[in-house]
Amino acid sequence: MSRADIEKDVRHSMQAYFDDLGDNEPHSIYDMVMNVVEKPLLEDVMARANHNQSLAAQWLGLNRNTLRKKLLAHKLI
Repeated sequence: MSRADIEKDVRHSMQAYFDDLGDNEPHSIYDMVMNVVEKPLLEDVMARANHNQSLAAQWLGLNRNTLRKKLLAHKLI
């Protein structure tokens, strides 16, 4: 899957979200999307890194302490 494919999927999902809202006004879209995307991203990367936080942080381009905070926030550790 390419970056363009992912962008297309995000655009499709956002369009469906707005369609589902109808006349209702959206709220906190950024936080909603980041939370929905971040948890499965962290789960999959941690699994592929055999739960090695240092390796996973490197792959994600994050500081290990930042990764740890995110894992705690999503109750993954």
